[in-house]
Amino acid sequence: MRRYYLLILSVIFLFSTPTIAQEKWAVEFRPGLNFPTSDVGDTDADIGYGFEITGAYKIMPHLAFYAGWGFNQFRGDDVFTHEDITLLEKGFTFGFQINRPIGTSSFSYLARAGAIYNRIELENIAGDITADTEYGFGWQLAVGIDYELASKISLRPMLRYRSLSTDIEIENVSTETKLNYFSFGIGLAKKF
Repeated sequence: MRRYYLLILSVIFLFSTPTIAQEKWAVEFRPGLNFPTSDVGDTDADIGYGFEITGAYKIMPHLAFYAGWGFNQFRGDDVFTHEDITLLEKGFTFGFQINRPIGTSSFSYLARAGAIYNRIELENIAGDITADTEYGFGWQLAVGIDYELASKISLRPMLRYRSLSTDIEIENVSTETKLNYFSFGIGLAKKF
């Protein structure tokens, strides 16, 4: 997994060096709270939390491509065994972002549409991984506001909806697992 992180960071820094003067790049860190819309398989999931790190490249004045990595955690109870379970969702995100200024103010509209390529792991109370899925594709939509705090630094409150459907195998029984949730976070972005 570390190879993926190093690969993403290497690509971002490799391509950013010749284009620094153009200010087309942005890096963002976004912690957030996650609100599941339904049970996840046999687990009654509670409100979770997580974070995401993304890099974006501006293709046109108001359109950018973004890619990144995220980690989200949900606690819950198994419906049948009544054991405490922790759901860990981790993986990659990518898509397109629109950023339109609101008049001449420091505020801009922000919207994202993209895909996620994530996996889900189930942990018991002892911290042992009892089951996990393979990586699978899902999708996400997001809306928010970009507030420019200072030159090249922005705060980005954002509301997202994410959906991931993948198969999990427990004791040789494969079951479709759906993780759908709303997420609210405030990102800190640095433009280059």
